[in-house]
Parts: sequence; structure tokens; C-alpha cells
Amino acid sequence: MNETHSEQPTGNSSRRSFLKTLGIAGTAAAAAPAALAGPPVAAPQYLNLIRNHASTAANDKIRIALIGTGGMGIGDTQTALMLDGIEMVAACDLYDGRLRRAKELWGDGLTVTRDYREIIDRQDVDAVINATTDHWHEKISSDAMRKGKHVYCEKPMVQKVEDGHTLIKVSQETGKVFQVGSQFGSSIIVAKARELLKAGDIGELVFAEAQYDRHSAMGAWQYSIPPDASPQTVDWDTYLGTAPKRAWDPLRFFRWRNYQDYGTGIAGDLYVHLLTSLHSITGSKGPTRVYSSGGTRYWKDGRDVPDIQLSIYDYPKTAEHPEFNLTTRSNFVDGGGGGYLVRIVGTEGDLSLGFDSLTVRRNKFPKAPGLSIDNFPKDQKELYLKEYAAKYPSHPELDGPKEFKYTFPKDYKGDRYEHFANFFSSIRNKTPNVEDATFGLRACGPTQCGNISYFQKKIVGWDPIKMKILG
Repeated sequence: MNETHSEQPTGNSSRRSFLKTLGIAGTAAAAAPAALAGPPVAAPQYLNLIRNHASTAANDKIRIALIGTGGMGIGDTQTALMLDGIEMVAACDLYDGRLRRAKELWGDGLTVTRDYREIIDRQDVDAVINATTDHWHEKISSDAMRKGKHVYCEKPMVQKVEDGHTLIKVSQETGKVFQVGSQFGSSIIVAKARELLKAGDIGELVFAEAQYDRHSAMGAWQYSIPPDASPQTVDWDTYLGTAPKRAWDPLRFFRWRNYQDYGTGIAGDLYVHLLTSLHSITGSKGPTRVYSSGGTRYWKDGRDVPDIQLSIYDYPKTAEHPEFNLTTRSNFVDGGGGGYLVRIVGTEGDLSLGFDSLTVRRNKFPKAPGLSIDNFPKDQKELYLKEYAAKYPSHPELDGPKEFKYTFPKDYKGDRYEHFANFFSSIRNKTPNVEDATFGLRACGPTQCGNISYFQKKIVGWDPIKMKILG
């Protein structure tokens, strides 16, 4: 099993180096969005929301195993091992080369296997990282929890909505911690945005937009294929699982995101991140209608999913938020160089989230609406001005900064580190985690609606409470 995800090359080499140092492969630097252009902003403030992850006693050691030793799985494991009291026990993959790589990374004594069942049967494994292809997420996660293992499952949580309900049920029945690996849910930038929105800093929410653009072969899932890839080195039949039976095809194994049989396209890979951020900030349970469009513009390499996708989501009025709309965009042939943005727009300002910064802009409506009276005759103009002055008397007010920027502190280890810290804390303290199976389904269910909309060219309904596709 494998989940491959490579870092998106960008012009910001220092940001890339920073992420590599922290073991956060897979996160790309954001190009400065046009929405943030303008006059100089107030001096940046450094976010101070870092949690204190105290040293862990030896008897609190958590032993982990990795299922799916691709790029994402390796990145997850390396990040998990940055935390105190975590020990790597075993690894599983269907490609022999990745098993050799696991031993190179974590020692010759590491147990490796092609059969994930051998992993979850081990008594010395407390938790597994499920970094397999999307179509294997539910089966492996459910089996692991039933065997008494806690599960950190990469996003999207499931390939099909019905599988999400299975995972919710199994996690409730077993009492095991199940956390989805969309790490922005643990971001201190997202936490600060949630705080500011709740405090009314940008007024009432009316609109949101998000983009996740790329301009590279790796960003478009053209992952490298090892020279020894063959039916002898890959367990192809097991890999197919519930997918349609096909003859051996290395592209479908190593570049699986390009195919509906195993992945969920742009929506499952990237929009789940964007909805995770939005739902974490607003407290929303999800939209009620989704429409999606796009196409394959450049990467005509046999893939059957689009390389540019745009979606519109209708969010109803709830106890958590007013009615608003969301648009998402992802373009895998963005000649502008790519970029990332989640922008929350209110009646009096907006919040723009990049990978490592949060910019707040405030523009309150003036009490006086302004004048358009040059076309009035003189008597009407004078009368209007008199009434206007009486209704809107002048009151001097302080004029504060209209833009304010927050950035990461120097010692911040990254969202993925914080996400694993939350996962292990839930295991040790038996407390709710930040991204359980219900949250996971509410983040990925609407993206599946978007895929249905794209392929069937129609608006698709979603019930965010019952988490069901309508119609």
C-alpha cells in the first residue's frame, strides 16, 4: 500500500528548506495572493498559540507502525517520531523497494511485510498510520481498530461516503482514537482565524474562497516510477482490492491519484484540506449544495480526473454561522507559479490564510452612506445637505491599521507536528481528538459531491447533518 506525495517546487527556497528541516514534506510555499496586495501593513505579530508538549514518561511510550510507505507515509512517520515517547515498530507496503527503504530509514531490525494484517495482529503495535491509497482507507482503518489499534488515517478519510459511515460506527464501537490526517485542523493559523472570526473582527461572515494551485510535474502527481517496478516487486492483485481488475500497470500503482479507481482527484487530495480549514474556523458542519466544473487542460497522460477543477458550495444559516457561499479552485498548470489561499470574507473585513501567515484586513462601513448630489438642483442640494448633516453628525474617530499580519514563531514545528501531538495526546489522555471520523466525513463528503457534479454535470445535494448525498 502506498500514498505518494511530493513537495511542490516554488521560488521560495527558504520556506522549502524550513519545511524540509521539520520533516513536513508535501507542503508548498504560497505565492502572495493579489488579495493581500496594497499599502504597508502593521508590523507582523508572531502567533503565540503553541501548545506545551511536555516530556513523556517512559511508560507512556506509544509504538507505531506504518501501512503505506510512500512519500506521505514516510513524512508522517518522520514527523510522529519527532515527538517524545514514540517508537517505530513495523512497516507495510506492496512494493518491495519501499520496504527496503523503510529499513534504511528506521533500522535493519524493523519488521516489514506486504500484508497489513500482520501489522495489526502484533501486540506491540499501539497505533497505525494509514497512508495507503484512498480506496483502501476504510478497510484497513476498520480492521486496525477492530484489532485494538488507534488509527491516524491520511485524507481524504474515505473514497466513498458510505465507507465513512462504517468508520464512524467502528470508531464508536471500538472506542479507539481515529484521526484524519488533514493537518490544517491543528494549525495555529487556523486557530487564530477562528478566534478572530468569533470575536467579530471582520463582522458577519458572507463569503469564503480557497485556492490550491500548482505548476510542476510532481504537483500534478507525475510521481517517479522505480526502475525495478514489476509484477515481481509489486503485489498488484492485492493492491487492486475492490477496484476493477486490470493487467499490471505501473502508472496506476505509482501515480494512483490520476485514476478514479483508487483516488478522489483534486477534490479528495486538496479540497479536503480547504474544507478542513473552513470548517475548523467557522464551526460549520458543511454545505447543502455543490456544483463543480473544470477539465483536463494540460496533463493528458491517460488520467481520468481533471487537472483544473472549480467548485461552488452553498452553506445554509445555522447556529454556528450565517448563510454564506464558498468557491474553491485548483489548477495544476498554473503559469503564475502556484499558490495557496483560504480567504474568509465578512461585512467589515477579511481573513487571508497562507501556509505560514494570516493577514487581517478591516474595512468597516462608514455610518454615513456618502453623497451623490451633484445632479440635484441648488435648492434640493441644500435641503439634502441639511438633512444629511442632522442625520449623520460628524464625530472624529481614531483611524487604526487596516491590515494586520500574523506569522509563525521561529520555534513552530509545523501543522503536521501539532496534528500528531493532538493524536497522541488523545491516545494517552482518552480525550476527544481534533479531527475524528465524523469531522472527516463532513470534510470529504462534499468533495465527493463535487466529483459527482463534475462528471455528471449537475448540482448535487448534500445533507451535512446526516452526512448523505441527496438524490
